[in-house]
Amino acid sequence: MPKRGPVVGRDGEIREVADTLLSTGASARTLLIAGGAGSGKTAVLEQARRTVVGQGARVLRLRCHDGAHAPGAAALAEGVHQVLAQAHDRWSPARTGAVRRTRLRNSGRGGELGLLSVLGEVIADAARHLPFALMIDDVERMPSPTASALGLLLRVFRPAGVPMVLAGRPARPGDEGVRQLTAAADRLLDLPPLRPADVRALVVRRLGRPVEPALVTAVVGALGPMAGTPEAVLSVLDSMAERGDFLELDGHLCLTEPEHALRLTTDVARLGRLCWPAGPPDVTALDAAAAVARNLEHAEIRLDDLHRLKPGGPRRAGLVDRALTPLVADGILTVDEDRRIAFAVPALAAALRELPTRHSVASLHALITRSLTDRLGAETAGGGCPRLADHVAAAGAELDDALAVDVLLAAARTDARSDWSRSVRAYSSALRRLPPHDRRTPGVLRESAELSLRHADHPGALALGEPLFACLAAPSAEQDRDGLEHTTGGPDRERLEHATGAPDQERLDHVVGVWALAALHEHRWPLCELDGGPRGRAAVEHASALAGFGALVGPYGLGPVTPGPGAQAPREPATAGPRPGSGPLPSAAELRLLAGAAGGRAGVSDVLPPGPDGVRTLDRLRNATAHADLAGALASVLGDRYPGAGNSTAALYHGMVRAYLQGDWDRALASARRIEARSRTRGVEAGPAQPARALAADIHCARGELGHARAWLELVPGTVTHPLVVWARLGVRYWSGQGEEAMEGALDEVRRARPSGLRSGVEKVLVRYLSFALLEALPRAMERALDELEALDEEVGSPMTREAVLLGRGVVRRDVDSALAALRAVRRRGDAYLELLCHLGLAEIGDDSARWLAEATRGAQALGIGRATRTSLGHMTRRRTLVLPRVRPARDEWSEADIELTTLVSRGATNRQIAARLVWSEKTVERRLTRLFQRTGCRSRVELAAAWLDGSLIRRDLAPDGARGAADGSLPAPVPGPATPSSRH
Repeated sequence: MPKRGPVVGRDGEIREVADTLLSTGASARTLLIAGGAGSGKTAVLEQARRTVVGQGARVLRLRCHDGAHAPGAAALAEGVHQVLAQAHDRWSPARTGAVRRTRLRNSGRGGELGLLSVLGEVIADAARHLPFALMIDDVERMPSPTASALGLLLRVFRPAGVPMVLAGRPARPGDEGVRQLTAAADRLLDLPPLRPADVRALVVRRLGRPVEPALVTAVVGALGPMAGTPEAVLSVLDSMAERGDFLELDGHLCLTEPEHALRLTTDVARLGRLCWPAGPPDVTALDAAAAVARNLEHAEIRLDDLHRLKPGGPRRAGLVDRALTPLVADGILTVDEDRRIAFAVPALAAALRELPTRHSVASLHALITRSLTDRLGAETAGGGCPRLADHVAAAGAELDDALAVDVLLAAARTDARSDWSRSVRAYSSALRRLPPHDRRTPGVLRESAELSLRHADHPGALALGEPLFACLAAPSAEQDRDGLEHTTGGPDRERLEHATGAPDQERLDHVVGVWALAALHEHRWPLCELDGGPRGRAAVEHASALAGFGALVGPYGLGPVTPGPGAQAPREPATAGPRPGSGPLPSAAELRLLAGAAGGRAGVSDVLPPGPDGVRTLDRLRNATAHADLAGALASVLGDRYPGAGNSTAALYHGMVRAYLQGDWDRALASARRIEARSRTRGVEAGPAQPARALAADIHCARGELGHARAWLELVPGTVTHPLVVWARLGVRYWSGQGEEAMEGALDEVRRARPSGLRSGVEKVLVRYLSFALLEALPRAMERALDELEALDEEVGSPMTREAVLLGRGVVRRDVDSALAALRAVRRRGDAYLELLCHLGLAEIGDDSARWLAEATRGAQALGIGRATRTSLGHMTRRRTLVLPRVRPARDEWSEADIELTTLVSRGATNRQIAARLVWSEKTVERRLTRLFQRTGCRSRVELAAAWLDGSLIRRDLAPDGARGAADGSLPAPVPGPATPSSRH
C-alpha cells in the first residue's frame, strides 16, 4: 500500500485542534475530541501536532493509563513526571522532586487534592519557562479513578497557560471518569462521519490510483452506518487487497467480488476494537457472534421464530437466543418493527462468517421449519409463511426431500406476486431436490422460467440450465411408455400422453427459449460447453428451439460471424410478422427479423410489419445491430412486450452505447470497465461483452491512448470478426503506424462479411477507411471506398448506410450539399463521433472552412479526442493555410478534484506538491491545469488563483456556487508563478 498522506475530510477539525495547541498563555483552553472507534481521532491529533510543531510549537504527550501504577492521582503524577522529563531545563530536578515528595507525603486516602494542586502548579511553572501543550489520547482506556483525578485537575487545579487536547470515545453509561473529563473540557469536538466525497477520496488515497464509482458504492453499502468511519473503510479495502478482489483497467481499479461478500478484516483484535463499543469480545462471545452471522446468511430470522422454539426446545436454540441479547445491546444487531434480526453492518457479518464456530447452522433452520410443518403441514406452512422457503434451503440435508419440496413449492407459488426474488430462490431450491424424471419437474421449470422472464431476471433464468438439460436428458418417458403398455396390454391414450410427456414437451421448449434468451442477455452462449453426454445430446435434440436464438450470436458479437449449420431460425409464413400479444418471448418470425436486420433487404422483407411502423422498427433495429446492442434491438422489435434487460450485461452495454453516441465517452468507458469486471466476478454467470471491448478500444484510440486501446483489443478473441471489432482494429492499427496493412486488411474483412450475411456496421468500417485515405491523399482508395459504400447501401438501405454514402459523396466528389445532408441526418439520429467526421469533411470541401474547423475543434475537445483528430485538423489547416481557432469548450461540471486542484494552486503549491497531495503524476497535474486554463480563460496560475480567491469565477458562472467556501479569503495569498501549468519548483 502507498504511504498515507494528510488526513482526508478532517481539515476543519485539524485546524481547530491546531489552534487549541497554539493557544498558550492566558488564552490556553482545553479541547476534548470525541468519536467512535476508527473515526480518526488519533490521526487528527497527529496531523495537528505535526502542523504546530512545524510552526515551532512544542507538544508533549501525557500517558497515564498504561496500568503500571495504581489508578488515580498517583498514576497521573507518574505521567506528569514523564512530561516534565521531556520539558528539560535547569529547574526540572526541583519540579520532579516536588512531585515525588508530595506523592510520598500524601500517599494515603484523602491526600489526592494536595497532590493534584502541586501537579497543577508544577505544570504551569514549567510552561512559563518553556511553553508547551499537552495531548492525551485514548482517554476511554483510562481507569475511572485516573480519569476522575484528571477531571478534577482540569476543573480545580488547571495549569495556567497550558493548552490541552484530549481524545476518546463518547462516554457510555456507567463511565463516570470520561463524563467528568467531558464536563471539564472548555469545548467538545465531535468527529462526524466522513462525507461520501471524502470516502471516495480516502479510497483513492489508500489504493493510490483512480477507482470506479461502483467500487466506492459497494464499500459504502457494505459498511452501512459505519460508511463514514475511516478505519472501517480501510479495513474493507485491506481485506479486498488480501484476497485480490481488484482488477485494473485503464488505470482504474474495479471490483471483482460480489457486493454482498465485501467484509471487514478478519483480524480478531482489530475487528473487536472497531465493532464492539464496550470492548473486544471474549472467545465465547465471538464464537456465538460467528454462529449468528452464519444463521442469518441465507434466511430471515425473527424473534418469534426463536420464541416458538423455547417451550421444551433444544439447547441449540437457547444458545443462539442468549447470544443475541448482548449483540443487540451493543448495536451490532438490529431488530426492526417486524422483529426481524439483522446485522447493522453487512461487512461485519461477512467477516464473522469467515471465522470458525463450533455451533451447527443447518439444525436451527431445520428446527424453525419443523416448528411450523409439524403443526400445520408442509403445504399449509409453506403457503402461509413463504419466508420459510429460505429456512428450508439453509437446512439442507437436515430436512427430508419430500417435506422440503412441498414447502418450497407452496412458498414459491404464494410469494410469486409479493416477493418474486424470494420466489425464484424457492423454485431454485426445489429444483435442486427434485429428480429430473419427477413428473412435477417440467411444470416447476416452466413456472420459474416465466417468473424470471417477467421480471427480467436473466441471471436467474440462466441458472435453470443445469436442471433443464438434466430433465431433457432423463430417460423416464420411454420407460414409462414401456411400463404402461405392459400393464394395460395396449396403449392407453390418456395415460400414455401423460407418461410420455406430450404436454411437458411444450413446457420444456418454452423453458429452453427463456434460457437461451437469458444466455444472450448475459453475453454467453454456453451450448459449446456441453459435452457429448446426455445433456449434450438433449441440446442437439432441441436445436430447433435454440436455432433462432443461436442465429443472433454473430450479429451481436457473441461469437463467430458465420452461423453454424442449422442455426437459421425456423421460417414462418411470410404474412406472419411479429405477433403482438405473444408474450415476452420472441416468436420465430421476430427472431428472423432480429438476425436478418444485420444483413440485406431480402433477409427482412417477409417478416417486417407492414406500413410506416415497420420502417421505423427496422431503422431502430439496424441502428442497434450496427452497434451490437442486443437490448436495444429487442426493445425495438418487441416494443411494450419486452420485459427489459434488467441488470444484465446486455443492459450495461445498452447504456454504454447510448453514452457513446451522445458523446459522454467518460461514462461509456466507465460502463466498459464495469462490464469487464462483471465478467470476472466470482459467482456471476456473465460473459464478456466483445463489442464493449471494441468500443472502449476505439475511444482510447481516438484519444491517443494507444496502450489502453491495444490492451482492450487483445481481450477480443480472434474468432470474433464483427464489423464493430474490425472498425476498432482498423483505427488502432492505423494510428500505431501500420496504415497500409490496416487499410487493406479492413477492406478484406468487409468483403468477407458479405457472404456471411453480416452487413450492418460495415458502413462504419468503410467511412473510417475513407477518412484514412483522405489523410493519406489516396484518391483511388477513396473512390474504392465510395463504390463499396454505394454497393452496401443498395443491399441494405438503412439510414446509417445512407448517411455514409452522403458523407462519402461529399468528401470524394466535393459535394457540399451531400455532406450537409449527411450532417443533418447524423444530428437527428445522434452520433457525436460521426458528427465530428462530418464537420471535418465539410472543413475539407466547404467554402466556410473556418466555421467547420471551429465546430470540429469544439466537438473534439468535448469528446476529449487526442492525437487522431489533432493530426487530421493539422493536415487540413496546412493544406488550406488556415489558423486553427482557439475555442473554449462547452462548460461542464466542476468535479471535487477540480476544486481541490484550484484551491492548492491558490495556496501557492507547486506541481510536485499537488501531485503528492492528490496522488497524481506531475504530467496529470499539468494536463488538468491546462484544461482549467481553457475552461476559465485564465492565462497563468496567478490569474487562476486571483479569480478563485476573489470569487470572480463564481460570479462569471465558471465555478459552482458550492465552491465558494473554498475561496472565502481565509487562504494565504498566492505565490506568483510562471504563466504555464508546468511549475515544478
